[in-house]
Amino acid sequence: MKGINEKVRRELREASDEKTREQGLRYFREEVNLYGIRSKTVSEIARANYALIRNSGKDEILAICDSLWKSGMMEESFVASMWTEKLAQVFIPADFTILEKWVHNYVTNWASCDTLCNHTVGDFIQKYPEYIAELKKWAKSENRWVKRAAAVSLIIPARRGKFLADIFEIADILLLDRDDMVQKGYGWMLKEASKPYQKEVFDYVMHHKAVMPRTALRYAIEKMPPSLRAEAMEK
Repeated sequence: MKGINEKVRRELREASDEKTREQGLRYFREEVNLYGIRSKTVSEIARANYALIRNSGKDEILAICDSLWKSGMMEESFVASMWTEKLAQVFIPADFTILEKWVHNYVTNWASCDTLCNHTVGDFIQKYPEYIAELKKWAKSENRWVKRAAAVSLIIPARRGKFLADIFEIADILLLDRDDMVQKGYGWMLKEASKPYQKEVFDYVMHHKAVMPRTALRYAIEKMPPSLRAEAMEK
């Protein structure tokens, strides 16, 4: 729909606040581009404008989202992710190409990574689980955000008790990574898997704890009983 991006950007600019922007910047070590808007307001803008394009067709909506991602503005990436999450039921295998493009080319911080991957990519993977093979390739990337994306795309499936063997395989690939954003990503994935599979994840952690970075280990065991957490944290 012509002009929708300009409308969204105008509304984001009008809702921006320098104090909120400065507060937001403190959450990131890397350079990020923010308007400075509270999450609730971004969601409201996304929801109101999606009503204007919902009948435009999947390919047109994806093209609009691609333009938002290209801007490099974090809140625009959030709007794009909220919109693509609504397309999960109509995704076809070929749509993985554009999701991968965004992950590889436009994701430059943990917030954009997690907002896109937790739901849009995760929903795609649940619909087409054969694409987990592509996540395993992401896990071997040189790009920290692509590696994190490999793990956080499985957060929701892990919580639902899906793909445990693949989760462990991705954790194996990322196990010794020295980047704390990657460690937190795969530790989070293991934590979610521990909810339906506590014993299996605990056994995995115990088997690898001698080499697993402490950041990843702490994330992985966070929801386990105190006695198990204490055992896992023993030197």
